[in-house]
Amino acid sequence: MKWDGNRESENVEDRRSDNGGGGGGPVFGGRNIGIGTIVVALLGGWALGINPLTILGLLSGGGAPVAQQSAPAHSTPANDQMARFVRTVLADTEDVWTGIFRQNGSQYQDPKLVLFSRVQPTACGTGQAAMGPFYCPADQKVYIDLSFYDQLKNQLGAPGEFAQAYVIAHEVGHHVQNLLGISGKVDQIRGRVSKVEYNRLSVKLELQADCLAGVWAHHAQAARQILEQGDVESAMNAAAKIGDDALQRAQTGQVVPDSFTHGSSAQRQRWFMTGLQGGSVKACDTFSAASL
Repeated sequence: MKWDGNRESENVEDRRSDNGGGGGGPVFGGRNIGIGTIVVALLGGWALGINPLTILGLLSGGGAPVAQQSAPAHSTPANDQMARFVRTVLADTEDVWTGIFRQNGSQYQDPKLVLFSRVQPTACGTGQAAMGPFYCPADQKVYIDLSFYDQLKNQLGAPGEFAQAYVIAHEVGHHVQNLLGISGKVDQIRGRVSKVEYNRLSVKLELQADCLAGVWAHHAQAARQILEQGDVESAMNAAAKIGDDALQRAQTGQVVPDSFTHGSSAQRQRWFMTGLQGGSVKACDTFSAASL
């Protein structure tokens, strides 16, 4: 992926020297949730997932997570290659989405991206590295512990810089959904439908974020020729590795479609390619699609 030398975003908060309050599990609703519980509960959703803090809130038996004040951000060393990569990809998403929103007569609001280690207070509750990357709509920030990229490569078998960029673009896709009011409408339905039906809505939300990640890649390629040989295959491989069916098969040897919250490997690949090939936000309407 061609990225070195491109503009870097100023909307990255580097909090990696903060320990977030110690090495214990995060506390929700007055109870401490062990790391084992987190991993089991979120294994199907920690990679490129819908906000996992909602799941943790349910596990704790409490209501919505309590907003917490973040510590001051620290400067990033100039030789930190991965942080530079994140800043550059985020800047590229800013450029693309600013242009798309402007073409449609509206103004894009840049999200912030927080680099953290281990645990981090957020407006949605306490985030932890075990969750993987996530987006918090309450503070409009994307949170990433960069150790996730090692897990993506070594544990999930999805190496490559473009696969890493896909992670960021997917979470920014959730930010776009938030700005458009899509994720808010889905969340409002939560208490009025069955768990199975809400899972289906969650799948549509996630697949749309995959498609929006593809829209970013389409326009970034057209404007800056960022793609190199093997990049698309890298992203498609990542989409396959984090499909619900692939994760469930790896965990239990069984696949339960009614429990899907993100979509199958084939669905995630299909919707990313829909965005990548056409670059159309309208084509990402997973909620009106006859089939996923």
